[in-house]
Amino acid sequence: MRLSQLAGEALTTDPDIRGLTADSRAVERGFLFAALPGVLADGAKFIPQAEERGAAAILARPGARSTLPLVIDREPRQRLAHMAAQFFPRQPEIIAGITGTNGKTSTALFAAQLWERLGRKSASLGTLGVRGEAFNANLTHTTPEPVTLHKMLDEMTAAGVTHLAMEVSSHGLAQHRADAVKFKIAAFTNLTQDHLDYHQGFDEYLNAKLRLFSALLDEGGVAVINKSSKYAEQFSDAAEKRRVKVIGVGAGGQDLKQIKVAPHAAGLDVSVDAFGTPYNLSLPLVGAFQAENALLAAGIVIASGASIADVLAGLENLTPVPGRMQLAARINDAAIYVDYAHTPDAVATALKGLRPHTKGRLIAIIGAGGDRDKAKRPMMGCAAKENADIVIVTDDNPRNEDPSAIRREIIAGCPQATEIGDRRQAIAAGTAMLKAGDVLLIAGKGHETGQVAGGETFAFNDVEVAQAAADALGRSKELG
Repeated sequence: MRLSQLAGEALTTDPDIRGLTADSRAVERGFLFAALPGVLADGAKFIPQAEERGAAAILARPGARSTLPLVIDREPRQRLAHMAAQFFPRQPEIIAGITGTNGKTSTALFAAQLWERLGRKSASLGTLGVRGEAFNANLTHTTPEPVTLHKMLDEMTAAGVTHLAMEVSSHGLAQHRADAVKFKIAAFTNLTQDHLDYHQGFDEYLNAKLRLFSALLDEGGVAVINKSSKYAEQFSDAAEKRRVKVIGVGAGGQDLKQIKVAPHAAGLDVSVDAFGTPYNLSLPLVGAFQAENALLAAGIVIASGASIADVLAGLENLTPVPGRMQLAARINDAAIYVDYAHTPDAVATALKGLRPHTKGRLIAIIGAGGDRDKAKRPMMGCAAKENADIVIVTDDNPRNEDPSAIRREIIAGCPQATEIGDRRQAIAAGTAMLKAGDVLLIAGKGHETGQVAGGETFAFNDVEVAQAAADALGRSKELG
């Protein structure tokens, strides 16, 4: 593809572009190198390296210098996204973007499952990578950088995927990673404190999320909004300014209104008013909050043109999402659940969701990631203290911080907590506490298969460790 076609402007020198990258180390002969401003370094410093590796052109901010043809833009990240969409032009027919603090992954996978049951070739894209019957891939970010993202969209379309549910993170929105994606549907889950290590305050975090509705949603699209969130109206307003249809879901929703949720041993009985028609559903999910995720997914699929009755019937056959309220083990009439909850609201919501399923004590194991928002740590401790009977504070992914310092900050919010730094030992201790009717929640890492500490990643899977702890305890009781 010629540079002029890629850039959308006439150029004196118009080389053929064979690839795109924002990593100077990945430049190959004929590539365009995007010299993007970064947190740690300005990509313009690596233009000479890109030139040496055979780059054919450079995308950069004003002031950049190069012997190669230059495309200058004050927002090179946004420009790169549009170039990537030009270079990899195919996208699934229906793309639903899902944003919010919690529930994005569950909502995305539920929507993909519903589409699949209705005969659509579907996939989800986000924290768990790309998952679908026709196309699967691993990802390093919830919302990948634009070259990877648009290449992935092009490839999954070639594989036959027509319907995609895609998580859109605040980082991805702020950094224009999802720009030029043709969103026909935008969905909002909820909004609570998170990522304030990156965003300069809560308002900036909120405004990043709003971009999906105010800037990226197709003008003929549909917004699906969880009206139970106190920020729902701001997202509705952003959508209505674009004159798009809004579907309100949840307990505060006017279209898919959640009337009643009754937890039971096998899941949830949910009463819904769907566009004026009552439905009684039985969902195979644990945690009342999962009903909102499921209804949001239903709203997305209905927004794509599917039958209301068929979509709601499909909710009764959903498969739980890995690492999201996942039953890891049962022992001595007690249960162990693993959940990705890593914000104060998510911890509180997960524990509240498990309380109706708990006949005895509710035990929580929590931690907090290093090099991330420090302000939420005592709040997470407080959320656990207020909603669990017993709290164990352990390490999550300490990264480059002192793990003991992170634990102290969490314990400031729950002074009565037991501190066990080693996560494996903490899980073993929590499992050993279980009596008949008790429930143990292991929060924070969910589906993750590694623990990051001191610049290294060690193999660690909460589900597998919990199962091993339950097996070992079961064997010891049998021997005793």
